[in-house]
Amino acid sequence: MIIKYKKIKEQFDTRHSTTHTLREPDYNDGDPRCTELCTIGDDTYVHVPDAITLPDQPEQITVGSVILPDDLKAEIKALSPHVRLSYARLQDRIRTKYSIEDETYFTRISVGALGGTYSMQEDEPGLIVEYQAWVEESREIARLERVALGLG
Repeated sequence: MIIKYKKIKEQFDTRHSTTHTLREPDYNDGDPRCTELCTIGDDTYVHVPDAITLPDQPEQITVGSVILPDDLKAEIKALSPHVRLSYARLQDRIRTKYSIEDETYFTRISVGALGGTYSMQEDEPGLIVEYQAWVEESREIARLERVALGLG
């Protein structure tokens, strides 16, 4: 579930203030955790796993659940450092096996073969299938990371 709330800053005097934020439960090792996704305007969006019950919240903030229309989901995904990290890990995983030059080569020969301007060598179809399987496996891992954040 994704929730939103506004962080409230209280200024006591010129040197002292406090910011009221979401209270999370006390966690044990291995417990699922809340993840602050991003702030849009004054609204802070947080993923709260189904297994978590939030404790009572400060009276200064109001927490509400969010229904994610496509445009809001896209905006959260664009602003969330956790989603950016997921995409970076996707690229890193692909690069453990294939370079950018490899990807360019597979694209070029695939497109050329589809367009009839290139006749593939005997081993190339198998190499393309292997490459595509690796990329799709990597994409699925990244997709599941985003699903775990409520942004699948």
